[in-house]
Amino acid sequence: MPLPPSGNTPWPPSRLEIPHADMDMWRAWYAGDTGHLAQVYGGPAAYARNGVARAFFDVDKRRAVGDELRMFWGQDPSPGQQAAKLHVPIGGDIAEMSANLLWAEVPQVTVDLDSTDKAMAETTQAQIGRYLDDRGHAKFREAAELAAGLSNVYLRVVWDVELRPRPWLDVIPATGVVPEWRWGMLAAATVWRELEPLAEGGDVWRLLEYHTPGSIEYGVYRGNNSTLGMLMEFEDHHETEFLVKRTDVHGRQATGVDRLLITHMPNVLPNRIWDGVPDTAPLGRSDYAGIEPMMDALDESWSSWMRDLRLGKARVVIPQEMLDTNGPGNGASFDLDKELLVEVSGFLGDAQKPIGESITDLQFKIRVDEHERTTKALRRQILASAGYSAQSYGEEGSVAVTATEVAARKEESLTTRGLKVLYQRPALLEVLTTMMWVDVKHCGAKKVDPTAELTASWPQAVQPDPEATARTLSLFEAAGAISTYMKVKMREPSWDEAEVLAEVRRIRDDKTQIPAGDPFNTRGVEPNEEQPDDDVEPGFDEGQGEEPDEEPVGGGSRPTLAA
Repeated sequence: MPLPPSGNTPWPPSRLEIPHADMDMWRAWYAGDTGHLAQVYGGPAAYARNGVARAFFDVDKRRAVGDELRMFWGQDPSPGQQAAKLHVPIGGDIAEMSANLLWAEVPQVTVDLDSTDKAMAETTQAQIGRYLDDRGHAKFREAAELAAGLSNVYLRVVWDVELRPRPWLDVIPATGVVPEWRWGMLAAATVWRELEPLAEGGDVWRLLEYHTPGSIEYGVYRGNNSTLGMLMEFEDHHETEFLVKRTDVHGRQATGVDRLLITHMPNVLPNRIWDGVPDTAPLGRSDYAGIEPMMDALDESWSSWMRDLRLGKARVVIPQEMLDTNGPGNGASFDLDKELLVEVSGFLGDAQKPIGESITDLQFKIRVDEHERTTKALRRQILASAGYSAQSYGEEGSVAVTATEVAARKEESLTTRGLKVLYQRPALLEVLTTMMWVDVKHCGAKKVDPTAELTASWPQAVQPDPEATARTLSLFEAAGAISTYMKVKMREPSWDEAEVLAEVRRIRDDKTQIPAGDPFNTRGVEPNEEQPDDDVEPGFDEGQGEEPDEEPVGGGSRPTLAA
């Protein structure tokens, strides 16, 4: 759809109310904002008060409030008591763990030699390496973390030659884009954001960018919290004045690239909780989907543990007559450090009862083991339901183990990592191709072929143990079952063909080098060993041609030696 006209257009569009409500809930868990969690589960943003969401999710017990499902964060504190709820940021830890598993190292992106010539492939791949520098690497990792928490994310290619000589990436949260799908693919997208409010009134200013292949249409709206309002001029707001020179009379900017500058990157698919909701099938699934009640129970367990600590503080109960008066109207007090106490008899006291028995100490039991076992069980179940191993979260300690054992313990995490690579690899290649087109069109890149086919491979999550690899290679070599090429390939699996062949040549050259300390090139011959005469031709018997000292026994003639 093009940009909306002026008027009371609901914004964001009502068709996105359900996924945005879920993303708002997931953002609360991702950010660890306790105020946001209380608002989502008990405040004005509760699902029970959202008519559209309630109509779709009337049978979904996870989103229910009230008598159907008691959520810890949806309860108000007891009257007269201070709020003492604790939050365990396991949601943020899960999203961070996911991003680290995928983007701890930069994937290897190569140009298919069948799609372009060799020289162009080398220069194109070198330019791709510049896109994936520290800035580009950090942006992809940021996008992966947001996708893990909020189910999906968008990547936008931008450029400004006054700031940087090459295009770069802008990460846009899923709630900041209104997508349009065609056969499950992103066909167009409206990117929007709120602008800085102006001094007059309480109006909400928004900038909308409608992206289609080859062009961007801009619009500035002045409305309120729920509607877009009137379409304004770019000069009416100081943050959009720059668009006057960039756009035509219709507010459009030609990108010169016949493709979208926006790329959608889902976390994983399908999204089980949006089944039947229109236009949500291509959106991803959050790592938190379905485990919110367990994360809520984990917070309740930790809060109960801390409550035991508060109630378990040692307290002393003494009779009132043992208090020292501070004067009329000033109450009374008791000095716990007083070394001498005198028995006092009176109608409130018992003269027959020793003072030591009149003082009672109170200290409740702190259920450490019970709470620890409960929180550990909840953490493990949360991680397992999210698709990760407890080892990835540090549950198994830090004892040194082999790479094989680490891979076995992290098998579930590595499986989830491989699943997410299936969705992030196409997005990575699409973004890099778009960056090459923009680089050639607007940044003056030379010897870059945007039409080249790209492939990407992720490095191993668990690096093999060098000692175990060396033992394996030694056994293969002793059996005569491996070549030098394969030994180098097994030692460095990430190397390409040229690097492997270069290492093989170096190994062979080292074996043919003159040994150190052998200036005469004796090749290891013992110095006292008798050496052949240098003047004698090879294969020539030194005794040939000499007269014998005496005749052979028996008068026979001496046999002739063959040359």
